[in-house]
This record gives sequence, C-alpha cells and structure tokens, in this order.
Amino acid sequence: MRPWGEGPESARELLPYVDDVSLVDLVSDFEHATGHDVPGAYAGIILDFFNFGDLASYLTGRPDSPYWAKRGVVALLGCDCGEVGCWPLEAHVVTDGDLVTWRGFIQPYRPGRDYEGFGPFVFHQHQYQRAVREAVTATSRSQ
Repeated sequence: MRPWGEGPESARELLPYVDDVSLVDLVSDFEHATGHDVPGAYAGIILDFFNFGDLASYLTGRPDSPYWAKRGVVALLGCDCGEVGCWPLEAHVVTDGDLVTWRGFIQPYRPGRDYEGFGPFVFHQHQYQRAVREAVTATSRSQ
C-alpha cells in the first residue's frame, strides 16, 4: 500500500509485486519487448477510486467480488491515470491445492494482444493469503 497523489488528500494505491518487482515493471518490460502500442501505462489499484467489494474476495478471485462476477477475471492493475476502467490489466486468479496462480492476462482494450509469454505467476497459498491479509489490514488502518 502506498499513497496515490500528493498532500493530505492522497488516495491509496495497492501495487502487486512478484519476487520484489512490481507488476507494473514486469508488464511494462513485457509490452516493450513485444512491441505493443501504449506499453506499460499502468498503476496499482487505486482503492479509493474503485469499488472492489470485499478486498480479500477480490484478490483471491472469488465470484462474490463485484468485478469478478461481471468479467470472470480481476484487474490486478489499473491505468496510470488512476482509473481501473480506463486501462486495466486483468487476469484469472486460480487456486489449486496449495498454489494460487495469476494467468490468462488480458488488456480488454487491446483484445488482439498476446500475453501468452507473460506469466503465469504462481504463489504458495499460505504466502498469498498472508499478503492478502496484510493488504486488508493496511486498507482498514488507512481509512
């Protein structure tokens, strides 16, 4: 969790990391390397601008999350303007046994883009659940 914007009115940004590298940096490098137009124009999820419902449900891809219920995926990143609906990076969050996987990445405004070589990112479930709990705790503390 980090501040989005400046001053006392700043919002809260939830930016995912994989092996200590932000997902923004990972997807930006991939999009640049594959020659996509508008590469890397992402930011984390700006929690104060986005109705994600229950954060734990959302981050685990449970179908009771409003975004997931509509799209079948979650936006792991939003646009660098702060609006998820403007330019999201979406993926399936799949739990299978002791693993949680982000896979099937899509950019809905560029349906022709191929993210086949991006990910999947696999996490041990106990580590993923700990990160989700930390995000939920940080969110409730900073409200």
